[in-house]
Amino acid sequence: MIIQSDPTLAAEVRRYGKFDINACLQCGSCTVTCDLTSDSTSFPRRTIQYVLMGLRRLLRGSLEPWLCYYCGDCSTACPRQTEPGESMMTFRRYLTAQYDWTGLSSKLYQSKVWEIGALLVVGAFITLLIWLFHGPLITDHVELNTFAPPEIVHLCDLILAGMLAFFLFSNAFRMYWFTMHPDSDAGVLDVMRGFKQDGFGYITYQGEKVRIPLSSFLAEARTLIVHAFTQKQFMSCKDNMGRWIKHWLLASGYVLMLFMVVVFLLWFQTDNIYPLYHPQRWLGYYATAVLIFGTVEILIGRIRKSEQIHKFSDFSDWLFPILLLLTVLSGILVHIFRYEGLPLATYYTYAIHLIIAGPMLVVEVPFGKWAHLLYRPLALYFNAVKESAIQNQLTKDEVQ
Repeated sequence: MIIQSDPTLAAEVRRYGKFDINACLQCGSCTVTCDLTSDSTSFPRRTIQYVLMGLRRLLRGSLEPWLCYYCGDCSTACPRQTEPGESMMTFRRYLTAQYDWTGLSSKLYQSKVWEIGALLVVGAFITLLIWLFHGPLITDHVELNTFAPPEIVHLCDLILAGMLAFFLFSNAFRMYWFTMHPDSDAGVLDVMRGFKQDGFGYITYQGEKVRIPLSSFLAEARTLIVHAFTQKQFMSCKDNMGRWIKHWLLASGYVLMLFMVVVFLLWFQTDNIYPLYHPQRWLGYYATAVLIFGTVEILIGRIRKSEQIHKFSDFSDWLFPILLLLTVLSGILVHIFRYEGLPLATYYTYAIHLIIAGPMLVVEVPFGKWAHLLYRPLALYFNAVKESAIQNQLTKDEVQ
């Protein structure tokens, strides 16, 4: 890899968060304190060095910011109060912007005007769709499926899901390319050349380029599945069990609700009043309960700032849980008004619910912090693949 120093990197990265990188003495206290570091993943110190030295490609190709779960111990141990924990959060925002080929993540993270404007534009578009395609407003009783025909809503859901998948997985490919082919950009020619020369990826070990075979990716596939569904790496930090439980509950409620609305909308959105024991109700109640608990707990933590993780809050750190909470609360109101037989209140609240939920999904999920749910498991997976390739190389060297 050609190493080039870019003196503008530090100033660029600092636009994504609050930390005093110039005060860092490289004493190593943060790395020694962290329970998640190893000989091959020496963070936060190494990534801070990349920024200080202007090593843009090495930072862009680093997986280490994603291996940090921000327990805050490193910031507590820092003798210079440089906030290394917050630096890792900043690097994650920066890397999210690097993976995003549209450039929207960078603008949303650096500008409140862009983020609010994007939400308003999407909200206005959804408002227009509701105005054009809603059904008749029956006022003598509630017929939600007449006002919002589930076939049309379901089609819009599938289109939205396709858009989200396209942006998320195309950005995830760029993440793969930058981290597994760190000497290449993500242009078409670079991709073709990289696959021809380096196969599925490479890692530099003891000064030599070690190719990563497809077998390493297949052998470590279990790592991706386990971490995607369990987020169990949270538990590797000491005294982090409670935070892991809260995070898992919030993520499970979000994914469950998204899955029911996008995939099973025709079953979930109905004018039938099911009995309490019906799965449609208790699945919805579970998702609602954990989403309210998770978002309220996050917002209270950010207000109190009693924990290191909540000491600094970016605008997007506030916006997403607020939007998620408003989505849940408006959904609860739709449920209540529907059961109480209030037709106009049901219809108008449902429209407000869509106007809040749509922009949150379109803007915040693929381009904001919620994309971490995809990037973290991928980072752990890619890191395991690299370690597997090194181990295979060591085995070959011993045989020879």
